[in-house]
Amino acid sequence: VQLQASGGGLVQPGGSLRLSCAASETIFSINNVGWYRQAPGKQREWVAAFTSGGATNYADSVKGRFTISVDNAENTAYLQMNSLKPEDTAVYYCNLEYRPRPTSRRKSAWGQGTLVTVSS
Repeated sequence: VQLQASGGGLVQPGGSLRLSCAASETIFSINNVGWYRQAPGKQREWVAAFTSGGATNYADSVKGRFTISVDNAENTAYLQMNSLKPEDTAVYYCNLEYRPRPTSRRKSAWGQGTLVTVSS
């Protein structure tokens, strides 16, 4: 399974974007999702997580502005980003833990990254 991350682009401060992370084929279930980002010259950092129980967690820097969600029917994870700030500029990566089939072991995959630029 390959993951296709999309939805990045150029947006003004205060604007919104929705990132998508879609599996290339039908899978049984998405269990855990993580979104990460890497700004120029910085290390990759964790942004948000979604667990199989439906719990969500966010880095303090995005709490209240970003929302992570999963649509198992579409085999896609999302990151809704509102009130964007210049410091949110980064390449965003998704990581999915999933079961290809009901009896499969969990597997993990990374998306290729999508660039978000917040600038006026």
